[in-house]
Amino acid sequence: MTPTIATPFIYSTRATRIVFGAGSLARLSDELDELGIRRALVLSTPEQCALAERVRELGGGRCHAIFDRAVMHVPVETAEAGVEAARDAGADGLVAAGGGSTLGLAKAIALETSLPIVAIPTTYAGSEVTPIYGLTASSEKKTGKSHRVLPRTVIYDATLTLSLPVGLTATSGLNAIAHAAEGLYAQDINPVMSMFAEEGVRSLARGLVSVCERPDDLAAREITQYGAWLCGTVLGNVGMALHHKLCHTLGGTFNLPHAETHAVVLPYAMAFNLPSAPDAAQRLRRALDMSDPVAALFDLGRALGTPRSLAELGIQERDLDRAAEIAMRSPYFNPRALSQSGIRQVLQMAFEGVRPTMASFGPP
Repeated sequence: MTPTIATPFIYSTRATRIVFGAGSLARLSDELDELGIRRALVLSTPEQCALAERVRELGGGRCHAIFDRAVMHVPVETAEAGVEAARDAGADGLVAAGGGSTLGLAKAIALETSLPIVAIPTTYAGSEVTPIYGLTASSEKKTGKSHRVLPRTVIYDATLTLSLPVGLTATSGLNAIAHAAEGLYAQDINPVMSMFAEEGVRSLARGLVSVCERPDDLAAREITQYGAWLCGTVLGNVGMALHHKLCHTLGGTFNLPHAETHAVVLPYAMAFNLPSAPDAAQRLRRALDMSDPVAALFDLGRALGTPRSLAELGIQERDLDRAAEIAMRSPYFNPRALSQSGIRQVLQMAFEGVRPTMASFGPP
């Protein structure tokens, strides 16, 4: 039987060069030469300054200075300081070594300067392959898209994840799964991204369990990193919906930790939306090998030892009304009709940490 495409679609992409494999960080100088970068500014968090120093050494003179002030949610003030540091260094490129905070800072600088980015991810968030950026000002996080911030090259070296604590491995991976899971019901989903999403969720779910059981298993970390690349690519190519809106609200307004918030909210947002997205639900059933993908995602979090509720992350129940109101301020696509009361119900369940299912919110 000849396969058919059920609906019309548009698919376009801007390629990022992917350098994948254990030990591939050794190729850094060659990759900088490929881009013509001679005076890179190396970015990191304060906690990863040793990695930044190693990167500068491997750059062989192509990495000129280090800016190690990356923090969660990219405050505007930090972004402005990074832009100033890049200009003071006469930088012609950026090397972002670290997780989502460092990649976010690199994107904020590139948005202002158009400098090319070489990304060296040490977590599984997947933001290294997206043109999405976020900035936080006055306790509100705003996101946008620009191909100026899409990294030109990504070096995936699984050995750099070996020092990643098991807890952060788990939350980072669930963050990446959220990109693909929500991408499956995006308004602009297409068959290519659907395949990426299903394979990404499958690879991450299996890899994460193995990594958390055997943290030194490099092969399992490579599978997990492969899944993160696929899920991040989905995030970069199709739109997101309720899950990401809630996480940006909770992170930007209440300063909840980014990956942990995604890990907690994921099954509840899926419980709300998947009944209105049967194809997405079916693909997640296959990827997770369970009949109820909502319960499967919740159970995966428990198996990995991630926080189970928003209460554990420190938000107060009295703040949930405000979070629901903020999440409704700007219109955005969602497969199920949104209301402030519906969002408030999602937040309440996530606050309490009860086990959700496909039937938790009733029929759409």
